[in-house]
Amino acid sequence: MKDSLLKKFFLIDGFGAILSALLLGLVLTKLETYFGIPKPTLYLLATLPCLFAIYDFYCYFKISRDLGKFLKAIAIINLLYCCLSIAFTIYHHNLITTLGWLYIIVESIIVTTIAFIELRAVKNHRQKK
Repeated sequence: MKDSLLKKFFLIDGFGAILSALLLGLVLTKLETYFGIPKPTLYLLATLPCLFAIYDFYCYFKISRDLGKFLKAIAIINLLYCCLSIAFTIYHHNLITTLGWLYIIVESIIVTTIAFIELRAVKNHRQKK
């Protein structure tokens, strides 16, 4: 697998992180009554993807060696983020609506899927070296 293909994962991940941040920090906060996720939790969960996007775009534009190591790191961070999202949802279970659960579950499935694809890409890249 070429390094340029690994680099593209950083773009995909970065734009996905921006989308998550916008949905959590802008959309869901305006619709808190429908989702039930408290605003402080939404703002925290929105801040983390902003940091992830900075990391992703930095890696895309500035890193040219050991791309697999950096991609593996963001994949693991994304998996931990999913765990944190689910933990907050469980913590606020008495407030979260069905729509809120649905959002967190769908986002977690998407992020987890991307993370496992990234981890597989890193593994394939290392095997071909």
